[in-house]
Amino acid sequence: MPQILVIDDDPGLLAVCRVGLEALGYSVRTAETGNDGLADAAINRPDVIVLDLGLPDLDGLEVCKRIRTWSEVPIVVLSADSSEDRKVEALDHGADDYMTKPFGMRELHARLQVQLRHQRSEDASGRQAAELEVGPLRLDLARYQATLDGEPLDLAPKELEFLGYLARNAGKVCTRRMILENVWGPGYARELHYLKVYAYRIRRKLHDENGHFLQSDPSVGYRLVPPEG
Repeated sequence: MPQILVIDDDPGLLAVCRVGLEALGYSVRTAETGNDGLADAAINRPDVIVLDLGLPDLDGLEVCKRIRTWSEVPIVVLSADSSEDRKVEALDHGADDYMTKPFGMRELHARLQVQLRHQRSEDASGRQAAELEVGPLRLDLARYQATLDGEPLDLAPKELEFLGYLARNAGKVCTRRMILENVWGPGYARELHYLKVYAYRIRRKLHDENGHFLQSDPSVGYRLVPPEG
């Protein structure tokens, strides 16, 4: 049974999350302050953390930053602030996903499942595996080869590396800065036009012109989401 830690200062929201998530088969722990959440995360090692940014004692970003010094546990951020800057800031501080309030339990459940699948994949294959699989896409980063539905995919080296980075973080939003620094290098953090050009090319080769597989969050970043089924 997956263990979820919900850190939020709203007792009503905590109660709703506990009832809703337990009905869906999760074990749920809750904390109303950042410090209590940090302590619970360190002692009980949850499978996923759901973190509010507006806490009474610590900014949620600080909580996220501290957790990232010792754990790679998936963190899904909750916030009433839907601004692009806040989303980017949370993701750059180590969050794996971002949801705005109010939200539905079905959406939260779906996002938790993405994080749990990604975590299981990392545990099974290792974070730096050379061979990656996301839905119909197969990548061999050691040989610079790719297939889609078993058919060879003609990708330029940087296209393969771009897809490889997203595939390692499948289901997670990767900010534009994260992608540029990890694929092109630290000196390219401001070359935002690179991403639009490469995303356009890759989508054409994946027959994904509508962006269902290679998804974009305008002004935030990109994520690779395997098609249902």
